[in-house]
Amino acid sequence: MKYLLSSVICMFAFAGIAFAQYTSIYTSTKTSACRTISSNPDEAGSYEGECSGAGGYKIRLIEGDIRQTINVITPAKKKFELNFWAFYGGFSYVGEKIEWRMKGKVPVAMIVRYNVAGSDDSQKSTSYLMVSKVGAKESCVTDVIMPGSKQNEEARIAADKASTMPCKSLD
Repeated sequence: MKYLLSSVICMFAFAGIAFAQYTSIYTSTKTSACRTISSNPDEAGSYEGECSGAGGYKIRLIEGDIRQTINVITPAKKKFELNFWAFYGGFSYVGEKIEWRMKGKVPVAMIVRYNVAGSDDSQKSTSYLMVSKVGAKESCVTDVIMPGSKQNEEARIAADKASTMPCKSLD
């Protein structure tokens, strides 16, 4: 009986490790929370800032011609360009926070709100969630979640699978 109980306890302990839950950490992309690298407010303006990420990662927030995108900088200082602005041509801006999906203490994906002005009416924008896998060897957009009542939940599900997904094609 003692051995059976020990076996059951071990089985549940290892099952818990095998099915480790993903958790979230949030970081800011607000200009006040980032270090300005360069800024040119003339005409359409340009800006580049470096923001803290999770697990030693950093984010480069880049703006040019009233469009924004981000680059991921790994702890080893390798840069991955996510090229959000290549997905949608309209004026755009990145949301003020990034949700990092963590497996243990390691970031494996991130979710970024990306607001794009309409082509017919720049006062109306569409708010997408850009899901990207994050890693030392590859970081790229894997999913774009369209607006909807379950947008955040869909983005988290996609982020938790992102490490096994291919990079999203721009075709």
